Amino acid sequence: MEPEIKEKIEKLVADLNKYNYYYHVLDSPIIADKEYDKLYYELVALEKETGYILPDSPTQRVGDATREGFSKVHHEAQLFSLDKAQTTGELADWVNKVKEKYPKTRFTLEYKFDGLRLALTYENGLLVQGATRGNGLIGEDVTAQVKTIRSVPLSIPFKGHIVVEGEGIMLLSELEAYNKKTDGPLKNARNAVAGAIRNLDPKVTASRKLDFFAYGIPVIEGKTFATQEELRKFLQDNHFQTGDFFEIRDTVEGIEEVINEIDRQRDVIDILIDGVVIKVNEIATREKLGFTIRFPKWALAYKFEALEVTTYIRNVIWQVGRTGKLTPLALLDPVDIAGATISRATLNNWDDILRKKVKINSLVFIRRSNEVIPEILGLAQDFPDSIEIKKIEYCPSCNTRLINNGVNLFCPNRDECPAQLKERIIHFCSRDAMNIEGIRDKTIDLFYDKLNIRTVDMLYTLKSSDLEILDNYKDKKINNLLNSIEKSKNIDFANFIYALGIGNVGIKTAKDLARKFDTFEDLSHASLEELNSIRDIGDIVATSIIDYFNYSKNIEIINNLFKYGVTIRYPNKSTQGILKDKTFVLTGTLPNLTRAEATKLIEDNGGTVSSSVSKLTSYVLAGESTGSKYEKAKLLGIQIITEDEFLSMINN
Repeated sequence: MEPEIKEKIEKLVADLNKYNYYYHVLDSPIIADKEYDKLYYELVALEKETGYILPDSPTQRVGDATREGFSKVHHEAQLFSLDKAQTTGELADWVNKVKEKYPKTRFTLEYKFDGLRLALTYENGLLVQGATRGNGLIGEDVTAQVKTIRSVPLSIPFKGHIVVEGEGIMLLSELEAYNKKTDGPLKNARNAVAGAIRNLDPKVTASRKLDFFAYGIPVIEGKTFATQEELRKFLQDNHFQTGDFFEIRDTVEGIEEVINEIDRQRDVIDILIDGVVIKVNEIATREKLGFTIRFPKWALAYKFEALEVTTYIRNVIWQVGRTGKLTPLALLDPVDIAGATISRATLNNWDDILRKKVKINSLVFIRRSNEVIPEILGLAQDFPDSIEIKKIEYCPSCNTRLINNGVNLFCPNRDECPAQLKERIIHFCSRDAMNIEGIRDKTIDLFYDKLNIRTVDMLYTLKSSDLEILDNYKDKKINNLLNSIEKSKNIDFANFIYALGIGNVGIKTAKDLARKFDTFEDLSHASLEELNSIRDIGDIVATSIIDYFNYSKNIEIINNLFKYGVTIRYPNKSTQGILKDKTFVLTGTLPNLTRAEATKLIEDNGGTVSSSVSKLTSYVLAGESTGSKYEKAKLLGIQIITEDEFLSMINN
């Protein structure tokens, strides 16, 4: 083989591995997919022609052969499980016990991933083995399967012997995307990753698009670490994904504050987690604390209440939303999840029912996300008395024949369907919309039945004499309601847009529209091109907006709102452009501003806030106790600013 061909292959492997690292670990692609594919297939051709294949070549991620079984692996160092706490009292006892002996101890907090624990072995910088944890002493060799995970580096800069411990996971967004394309949906992310890794065909593993998050180094030759911080930085420097969440605290109160915040946010995290792992940060202190037979004494897993349980579907009803879309709702045997008793769960649409193969009187998996109605994940078991769910043909509210629109069923009777009319009013009065207090579902039923309220503009025609005829409406309640309606007339532009209930327009999109257009008139006449120019607004959302303003009944209602005194407060145009087109990521605790206050300042001045760092990030606003977002920003060369610098930027 000619030297230049060998050199070409080696360069292609190095370049493609670098591009994979930026794409799958840093989430910041530096090359277009088309260009990557061109280089990849050039490498494939050269390897086929020459037979020269490097062990860390990206072409080796998916093997051709299906294996007959997994061989056993004896771990070099025991992979311990973690002692667990489920109450703040148990957590406080553990922290105080450590602090009594070592008062200066600091503690790190990381996600407790709910996936499959893996150990990866590297020799001379090359991945030579991937293994499951098993019982902590003996696992299974899953090297071929692990190589399909794009965020697992096939080679690393460190050339010594090392074992890296971490979690194989399937992002919840990937699980959702996979389930939309398959006839056999996966029940949950935990089962999905376990089934993928333990599948004898690596191509099946690859189809799940798994990820790997590293958090420990049970074995390493020729290097030591002083802290978990230092260990984590070493993992990042060696191209491992470690996740965005990493905090350090030195008191029970500080630890509990972080845990409570994560518990509140876990429904929006794209990773299945079931708690927080707390570790002693200082390695020297860990060595003094030592181990029990089963657990390290220097680490603890704080477990959240389960968000996923099984129960029985007893019936299915169909709810009609404000846009006419019908959503099947399963009536369940009541079950407790995370402190709440759940008796209903969504099935999304008719296609969802077919894919998940659920039936009345079947046992199903359900998952609860905070503030959101629980979702049925899939069938656990059906029985001889299980009954197929029938597809509905007529609207349960107005008896109009339904129409199919993609995967959803719709009632086309938009102006007379009682359910649609009521849902629009409920949405209009909600907190992020007009924020009219005292109007709830039962109130709307009364208004609809007794006062003939059919559209949102009619709320502004209500008088005391109208409300006096309603049961339980006395002077104080009437005055409070009328005052709330009057107060709602002076409304921020973004909240007014959201209140209109335009299909596919949530509060974030409403804020984006309010920043883009100077007046409501400009928005109502916006073209497809103007709307598409806004980040995150594609053809579907843009078309929904245009269709809304092209419907004469909507314009009539909006004109009435203005006639009855609704006035829009527009953003301050003198300051709005200061942060225009700038994207911020917040990390750590700011000295004076809360995250909500900093976010509002950024948005009020034309900027946007993102939850993750990428090459599109303009600034990272950093406080104390920053996590991996700070490190990732440094790696990508993104400007990191303090609170003082941020405030100066706005004030100037």
